[in-house]
Amino acid sequence: MCGGATSGTATGTVLIENASTRVTEWRFPRRGDNTGWHRHEHDYVVVPLFDGRLTLREPGGVEREARMRNGVPYFRQSGVEHDVVNANDFEVAFIEIEFL
Repeated sequence: MCGGATSGTATGTVLIENASTRVTEWRFPRRGDNTGWHRHEHDYVVVPLFDGRLTLREPGGVEREARMRNGVPYFRQSGVEHDVVNANDFEVAFIEIEFL
Protein backbone atom coordinates (compact mmCIF):
# COMPACT_ATOMS: atom_id res chain seq x y z
CA MET A 1 0.00 0.00 0.00
CA CYS A 2 1.30 3.40 -0.79
CA GLY A 3 0.40 6.85 -1.97
CA GLY A 4 -0.48 9.50 0.64
CA ALA A 5 -0.70 6.99 3.46
CA THR A 6 -1.56 7.98 7.01
CA SER A 7 -0.53 5.69 9.83
CA GLY A 8 -3.01 3.25 11.30
CA THR A 9 -2.89 0.65 14.05
CA ALA A 10 -2.61 -2.46 11.83
CA THR A 11 0.86 -3.93 11.32
CA GLY A 12 2.24 -4.53 7.85
CA THR A 13 5.19 -6.89 7.41
CA VAL A 14 6.81 -7.07 3.98
CA LEU A 15 7.52 -10.73 3.22
CA ILE A 16 8.79 -10.41 -0.37
CA GLU A 17 9.88 -7.38 -2.36
CA ASN A 18 11.59 -7.31 -5.72
CA ALA A 19 11.37 -5.37 -8.99
CA SER A 20 7.96 -6.79 -9.93
CA THR A 21 6.14 -7.82 -6.74
CA ARG A 22 5.67 -6.82 -3.10
CA VAL A 23 3.95 -9.24 -0.68
CA THR A 24 2.84 -7.85 2.68
CA GLU A 25 1.11 -9.54 5.60
CA TRP A 26 -1.33 -7.18 7.35
CA ARG A 27 -2.43 -7.93 10.94
CA PHE A 28 -5.25 -6.25 12.85
CA PRO A 29 -5.18 -7.55 16.45
CA ARG A 30 -8.37 -5.85 17.70
CA ARG A 31 -11.71 -4.54 16.45
CA GLY A 32 -11.17 -1.04 15.12
CA ASP A 33 -7.52 -1.52 14.16
CA ASN A 34 -6.96 0.04 10.75
CA THR A 35 -4.48 0.54 7.92
CA GLY A 36 -4.81 4.32 7.81
CA TRP A 37 -5.92 6.20 4.69
CA HIS A 38 -3.97 5.25 1.58
CA ARG A 39 -4.24 5.02 -2.19
CA HIS A 40 -2.98 1.97 -4.06
CA GLU A 41 -0.42 2.90 -6.69
CA HIS A 42 -0.41 -0.61 -8.19
CA ASP A 43 -2.85 -3.38 -9.09
CA TYR A 44 -3.09 -5.85 -6.21
CA VAL A 45 -4.56 -9.09 -4.88
CA VAL A 46 -5.67 -9.68 -1.29
CA VAL A 47 -5.84 -13.17 0.24
CA PRO A 48 -7.79 -13.14 3.54
CA LEU A 49 -6.52 -15.40 6.32
CA PHE A 50 -9.85 -15.40 8.18
CA ASP A 51 -13.61 -15.63 7.79
CA GLY A 52 -15.30 -12.39 8.76
CA ARG A 53 -15.63 -8.82 7.59
CA LEU A 54 -13.78 -5.58 7.16
CA THR A 55 -15.13 -2.05 7.09
CA LEU A 56 -13.87 0.01 4.16
CA ARG A 57 -13.87 3.77 4.73
CA GLU A 58 -13.90 5.48 1.36
CA PRO A 59 -13.69 9.10 0.18
CA GLY A 60 -16.73 11.25 0.83
CA GLY A 61 -17.50 9.60 4.17
CA VAL A 62 -18.72 6.38 2.55
CA GLU A 63 -18.38 3.20 4.63
CA ARG A 64 -19.10 -0.27 3.33
CA GLU A 65 -18.70 -3.77 4.65
CA ALA A 66 -16.58 -6.34 2.83
CA ARG A 67 -17.09 -10.02 3.65
CA MET A 68 -13.91 -12.08 3.72
CA ARG A 69 -13.51 -15.82 3.27
CA ASN A 70 -10.32 -17.52 4.37
CA GLY A 71 -8.12 -18.22 1.35
CA VAL A 72 -10.50 -16.68 -1.23
CA PRO A 73 -8.54 -13.97 -3.06
CA TYR A 74 -9.84 -10.83 -4.74
CA PHE A 75 -8.24 -8.42 -7.23
CA ARG A 76 -8.33 -4.60 -7.31
CA GLN A 77 -6.89 -2.13 -9.80
CA SER A 78 -4.57 0.70 -8.88
CA GLY A 79 -6.17 3.92 -7.68
CA VAL A 80 -8.31 2.46 -4.89
CA GLU A 81 -8.33 4.86 -1.93
CA HIS A 82 -9.56 3.78 1.50
CA ASP A 83 -8.92 3.00 5.15
CA VAL A 84 -9.41 -0.70 6.01
CA VAL A 85 -10.78 -1.44 9.51
CA ASN A 86 -11.16 -4.71 11.47
CA ALA A 87 -14.91 -5.14 12.10
CA ASN A 88 -14.55 -8.37 14.13
CA ASP A 89 -14.06 -9.21 17.81
CA PHE A 90 -10.93 -11.21 16.96
CA GLU A 91 -7.57 -10.71 15.26
CA VAL A 92 -7.66 -10.73 11.46
CA ALA A 93 -4.94 -10.84 8.83
CA PHE A 94 -4.55 -10.88 5.08
CA ILE A 95 -1.80 -11.16 2.52
CA GLU A 96 -1.58 -8.31 0.01
CA ILE A 97 0.26 -8.94 -3.28
CA GLU A 98 1.12 -5.79 -5.25
CA PHE A 99 2.20 -5.94 -8.90
CA LEU A 100 4.92 -3.31 -9.16
